[in-house]
Amino acid sequence: MNIEIYSVDIDNVIASTVATGRLTYESALNHLFPLINRFSHQRKIQTPDFYKRLSKDILDGCIMPPLTIAFVASDFENTGDFKKSDVENYVKNNINNGYILDGIQRLNTLYNISEEEGFDKNRNLYVNIILSKNKDMLLYRMITLNNGQKPMSPRHQIEVLTKELFDFKELEIEVQSEKDRSENIIRGSFNLADISKGYMAYITGNINNENNKIISEKMDEIIVKNIFENAKANKHDFSSVLSLIDKLSEDAPSKKWLKTQNNLIGFCVGIRNSLEDFSSITPGDFSNFTNNFETAFKSINPSKVNLGRYRRELASKVVSKISEFISKSSSEMTDFFIDETSI
Repeated sequence: MNIEIYSVDIDNVIASTVATGRLTYESALNHLFPLINRFSHQRKIQTPDFYKRLSKDILDGCIMPPLTIAFVASDFENTGDFKKSDVENYVKNNINNGYILDGIQRLNTLYNISEEEGFDKNRNLYVNIILSKNKDMLLYRMITLNNGQKPMSPRHQIEVLTKELFDFKELEIEVQSEKDRSENIIRGSFNLADISKGYMAYITGNINNENNKIISEKMDEIIVKNIFENAKANKHDFSSVLSLIDKLSEDAPSKKWLKTQNNLIGFCVGIRNSLEDFSSITPGDFSNFTNNFETAFKSINPSKVNLGRYRRELASKVVSKISEFISKSSSEMTDFFIDETSI
């Protein structure tokens, strides 16, 4: 891969290295175009007619708008004292692990006209490169780049990144998508859709990211707003949350509790404030906690409240103060729930 980096800087908002560079159309087709299929739920490629104007402009010699390529670069030090050659070497050595955050349609257009007369494979294509240690910040930047492009909603983007950015193979728990389940159901596995909703709850700091009373476009605006306001406040990458869920799931009752979608959503919001406190809590301790939670939750009258919402809210509140609630009895937790539901 032949790429030239001509500027490197630090993006303080997403705590990432950001570089600008260029490569030829030929190199882009050989090394970047294959990346558009990395996401299993990638945004639908538009028909050639959709980008007919751009196709003609490229053949006439226009400069294509820059693409954005991103890497989860946990081994790249964002110290600010590196050289352009460091970024060039990293990109060359890790290009197969890159993501096209912005420019999928343009790359597809480039591919469609690459065999036409007048196509100049030696023209320059400019790129922005993001090297981020934090998957959540990569999502933050992806949302800012793609917000307003209706074919792929923020919720869909989060679903995509949940599957593609987190290595579930490193966990003891099994995580399956609906497609996986249709082919082979693994008993006791977590639903990918539930993990995705937990991730969305974590990065937005909100337990109510789905509300049928609000039109989807407005809900997407709220989600984006919450991501912008809350993502940077997270002290830990969501990978740490998944590792904790994996650890707690060693105990069957804990795993069963976490597999309940509303519990998981509440847990992922609450854990933003208490992840460090879980270092001294065993799966058995958490199992006792969940048993007390369920006993206390039975005190809530299902005909008077939205049980799903209250389950998320209460789970979030007690998990956020786990050091306080881990030792409470079911009766003490019941008193807390009664106080909360009477407000």
